[in-house]
Amino acid sequence: MRRTIRRARSASRAFLEREAAGGIILIAAAALAMLVANLPALSEDYFHLLHLETGPVISPKYGPMTVHLWINDALMAVFFLLVGLEIKREFVDGELSSWSARRLPVVAAAAGMAAPAAVYLAIAGGGELAAGWAVPAATDIAFAIGVLALLGKRAPASLKLFLTTVAIVDDMGAVAIIAVAYTASISGLWLALAGLVLGAMYLLNKVGVKRLWPFLILAAVLWYCVFLSGVHATIAGVAAAMMIPITKSPGAPDDVESPLHRLEHALAPWVGYAIVPLFGFANAGVSLAGMSPAILLAPLPLGIAAGLFLGKQLGIFGSIWVADRTGFAKRPGGASWAQLYGVAMLAGIGFTMSLFIGGLAFPGNEALVDEVKIGVLAGSLLSAVAGFGVLRFAPRAQRG
Repeated sequence: MRRTIRRARSASRAFLEREAAGGIILIAAAALAMLVANLPALSEDYFHLLHLETGPVISPKYGPMTVHLWINDALMAVFFLLVGLEIKREFVDGELSSWSARRLPVVAAAAGMAAPAAVYLAIAGGGELAAGWAVPAATDIAFAIGVLALLGKRAPASLKLFLTTVAIVDDMGAVAIIAVAYTASISGLWLALAGLVLGAMYLLNKVGVKRLWPFLILAAVLWYCVFLSGVHATIAGVAAAMMIPITKSPGAPDDVESPLHRLEHALAPWVGYAIVPLFGFANAGVSLAGMSPAILLAPLPLGIAAGLFLGKQLGIFGSIWVADRTGFAKRPGGASWAQLYGVAMLAGIGFTMSLFIGGLAFPGNEALVDEVKIGVLAGSLLSAVAGFGVLRFAPRAQRG
């Protein structure tokens, strides 16, 4: 039993350390993007490279493939594949494997998505800007864990684990939003073909195939079909992950020979240290030339920043307090209310997913996409600094 607990803790520790390191690299990549985008000697080359046509035309809807399109629609599908693997593992054999363990993260994540959307709509209003309601709804797990890592032992393990589980449930909500809210038109033929490919992966799983290469080949075909279907291609990553077999070994929380385990551990370094930072570098850069500080008060960036900073902390902390007071679910052990408030603030770091959804909300409108970036950067930065400050000076939970 003790060996099982030690293996579970070591797996959790490795996950958190990886996310923390990836988060710090992501912070550096975002800062570099802002620097390059605003240096006269480099900004033109930066934007030219992102929109450089590399071909071919896979879908008439998107036209010639560009560097930016490859990153956002192809490489990010690998990111979503890893997200899907983590979600499946947590629900089958992890922190979300029982309803009692799911209660608080599910409630906190749901409230932490609804409240930011409500704050955004209250500020940005309806019309064209209403499409951005989901931008402040997501939490960037790598960025948030990266900030937590800077606090060292001042952030108890229970807080890190809670933030991780909330972010995983939050990712599920973001995936659902992308699939439903940001799919304008669908090709029934290609969607049906995607369903057949997914069915083939399901059958491979059911007959006990343990080799990864058949699943990976079918996952690539699935991405192609989904890309042409009109549904955002990154959804293929999550759908494929659900078909990857997961097995348990006796007395252990995670079988190292499990296909899901092997794929997750193979992808994690590439995603954390290359794909996500590359996405951050390609999407965080916005030229501030000609902009005044008053742009922060424009409805779109203000609504996003307020949604991330105010909406997240109100939704998450408020739901934890209500759940604990009503007895629906207990707050994480070993954490004070002040520390939980700090973590709720850190959940307002929406960076990766918020930028991603922002691009889907306002396709082809560079001016609004730039405003999205400003709002996301402002809200995420404010949440990171304020959350770090609260956690740095928050009293620890009283023992006993």
